[in-house]
Amino acid sequence: MPRDAILVLEDGSVYQGYGFGAEGRAWGEVVFNTAMTGYQEMLTDPSYAGQIVVPTYPLIGNYGVNREDFESRRIQVSGFVVREECAAPSHWQSTGTVAEFLASQGIPGIAGVDTRAITRRLRLAGVMMGTITCDETAEQALARLRELPRYDSFDFVRQVSTEMPYTWSDNGPTRPSGAVSQKTMPPLSVSERGLRGEGPAPHIVALDCGLKFNILRSLRRLGCSVTAVPAATSAEDIFALKPDGVVLSPGPGDPALLGYVTETTRALVGKLPVMGICLGHQMLAWAFGGRTYKLKFGHRGANHPVKDLATGLVYITAQNHGYAVDADSLPPGVEVSHLNLNDGTVEGLRHQELPIISIQYHSEASPGPWDNMYLFERFVEMVRGNDV
Repeated sequence: MPRDAILVLEDGSVYQGYGFGAEGRAWGEVVFNTAMTGYQEMLTDPSYAGQIVVPTYPLIGNYGVNREDFESRRIQVSGFVVREECAAPSHWQSTGTVAEFLASQGIPGIAGVDTRAITRRLRLAGVMMGTITCDETAEQALARLRELPRYDSFDFVRQVSTEMPYTWSDNGPTRPSGAVSQKTMPPLSVSERGLRGEGPAPHIVALDCGLKFNILRSLRRLGCSVTAVPAATSAEDIFALKPDGVVLSPGPGDPALLGYVTETTRALVGKLPVMGICLGHQMLAWAFGGRTYKLKFGHRGANHPVKDLATGLVYITAQNHGYAVDADSLPPGVEVSHLNLNDGTVEGLRHQELPIISIQYHSEASPGPWDNMYLFERFVEMVRGNDV
């Protein structure tokens, strides 16, 4: 039987619905995502650690859950808020419902709420803390919420990063256990086939601050051998793996709390080609002496227009971040390479002398458009010693 549930935001607003997924309470920073598909990738994206996610698309779960669309080994969100959950999905790959998926991993959800109203409130007031509960009054839930720590006070990277290094094969991670099926990728382009065939496979080390599997899949697709290492790995230990290049991964939380990642990044600069993605992009800014700031409600979705300043081309991008790089804080030699056309925020950096590039958005998509795979090609060319 459906159980009554409420979502309470820190400003005192209350949204009534019914609980689905696991029983119990959830709390975290409440954010919205505007993508129309890809709820399984959202749920398993480590960048959502510590957050309650509200998809703006009204119907969630209609194609079920499957083995192909995991972006990490588990659900990463703290809670899930939907307008309508589908209890009878229809897809040949489906192995269960979203409700069953949430329940299997102890994640509470709430359905039947007005997600449009929640989204409008967050856009006007900014993201805020919230809680899902089935066993409290709104007043009790709000009082409890105000006693809980804020999202910005946690280092979520240590929570989501791998505990041990592992390599990635075409069939998923070889260590530790828990193989994930290789997701179907688009056919190789002519340029990508050329990258696969030029000399020995470049060895790429990915610093896992909240690594999505599709980054590893994309690098393997271009003929690279890939090793993922914990976020706290020192630069010395990374050098010991003899990489040809390093990818700084996306991840959750405030980059200002990640001094240990900044230190490692600073030690890598000038020694190896580096590509930063999302949080990795922000960590490169910090390593160069720049700073970041929190956005009012973040960029989360699969339809954000970004301009590549080098070519003038505009790409539709997948994004999931709540912080942005302050362009005025960047030192000479580090230039802005990409801009968000919605709000003018920094979406990419390029060093004028060193083999270093970064992007704020998700070139690996999942969910989202495939427009931006060219950036992985650009990085592999850079690793091979070609100009970018």
